[in-house]
Amino acid sequence: MLLKNAKVVNPQTNYEKISDIRIENGIIVKFEPDIKPENNEEVIDLTGLTVTPGLIDMHCHLREPGFSSKETVKTGIESAINGGYTAICPMPNTNPVTDNVVTLQYLLYRAKEVSDIGFYPICAVTKGLGSEKTVNVSELLDSGAVAFSNDGKPIENMKILREALKYINSQNSLIISHSEDSTLSEGGVINEGKVSAQMGLKGIADITESLAVARELEVVRSVKGKYHFAHISTKRSVELIRQAKKEGLNVTAETAPHYFSLSEDDIKDYDAKYKVNPPLRTKEDVEAVINGLKDGTIDVIATDHAPHTISEKQSPIQIAPMGMAGFETSLGVTLTYLVHSGKLSLMEAIKKYTSAPMKILNLKNQGCISIGNEANLTVIDLNEEWIADASKFKSKCKISPFDGYKLKGRVKMTIIKGKIYKIG
Repeated sequence: MLLKNAKVVNPQTNYEKISDIRIENGIIVKFEPDIKPENNEEVIDLTGLTVTPGLIDMHCHLREPGFSSKETVKTGIESAINGGYTAICPMPNTNPVTDNVVTLQYLLYRAKEVSDIGFYPICAVTKGLGSEKTVNVSELLDSGAVAFSNDGKPIENMKILREALKYINSQNSLIISHSEDSTLSEGGVINEGKVSAQMGLKGIADITESLAVARELEVVRSVKGKYHFAHISTKRSVELIRQAKKEGLNVTAETAPHYFSLSEDDIKDYDAKYKVNPPLRTKEDVEAVINGLKDGTIDVIATDHAPHTISEKQSPIQIAPMGMAGFETSLGVTLTYLVHSGKLSLMEAIKKYTSAPMKILNLKNQGCISIGNEANLTVIDLNEEWIADASKFKSKCKISPFDGYKLKGRVKMTIIKGKIYKIG
């Protein structure tokens, strides 16, 4: 097929111009302006649309195995494709935990049944997420793991973290940290501050995150390791990571769309759809996260897609689980709150979805439009205005804080190895 007349945005090479892309057998074979159609070639006119490398989500939860009532590999992948993703990295807090080759291979098999989406599982750092014994890293890497994380159960024993970081870095791999001091956050519901006080809810202080970030940075400094911070949400955490980068530490960071678009002030009527971990913070924290995205302190935008059942999220906020559906609103929220608002250029925003996670995880055939690469692409209408409707999500989780929000910028097609999935 031949994709014609799209504005192509390719952050890896800083390329942004009207161009055509020829695809043969799922591979990009030509990429330049004004390619002449060949006989019997399907021509798809994308005038007025934008083509980017396929989006990569380096932090999501598919819940299977163990929690299939919340999400399955199938529904999670379908939701991701609907959001423009051609590659996803599911976290290991399943049941059984993804800490062994059998569970890892099961996930890879289930993903292959659904589509050819880039499927890059992140395995546990420690057995059973117990923070006591490190997993067999080399065996898991050989079987398809791309990184390691105890996401959901932070490693708070710094001796274990230090040993694991040395070991995993020696295998040329990466730890992704859920930075949290659970002794401070235990029992908390929303951010500690004026809103938690007004609502009479136990709060989760910002120091819960920043204290963990600070001590983990000391571990990274001591072993000169490579390290990635997940879902950064506070001003102080951004400051700490910014300073660490200035010092030359090999650290990267991500945030999620809800941390630069929503704050604690948006929480209404004790509604658990706003309950996430880390919690929605203050407006000052939101501005700090945006500034971190602007200056490169925060490298990646990931969804932290964390679905639950409707009944769970409709429970009282005090007992409802933390997490929200993220795949299908992520890019729309980013374009609306960062690009159309003038806070980031389109190139800067797309980089955080494509070439940045590709580089951090060392993914092949993802994150860049180039001759010889698989045709993994996202087609976007930057100016389409649409209303997010959670009831129509492909995800099993039909509840979202963005339900009913008017967004500007929408995915129209997701192309995986040359196969087109039309959206909307």
